[in-house]
Amino acid sequence: MTAVTLIGRRGCHLCEEARVEVLAALARQPFTLTELDVDSDPELRAEYGEQVPVVLVDDEMFSYFDVDRDALVRRVANGPSAR
Repeated sequence: MTAVTLIGRRGCHLCEEARVEVLAALARQPFTLTELDVDSDPELRAEYGEQVPVVLVDDEMFSYFDVDRDALVRRVANGPSAR
């Protein structure tokens, strides 16, 4: 199953909006979802800093700042070859 990771931070309105879009995509197309707080891990903070929210699909960058729900559904539905 495709793995989606949402990296954000508390109090980030863009992160909250991204979460809504990711959850809506999950309702349409199954995938595993992991949510990470960028401020809880120095490595995440160093890599993504102010770039949040970030969405990774199978550990590869899918989007940052905003999430296109339909594009995420298509990416997950098409599997690993849909890069």
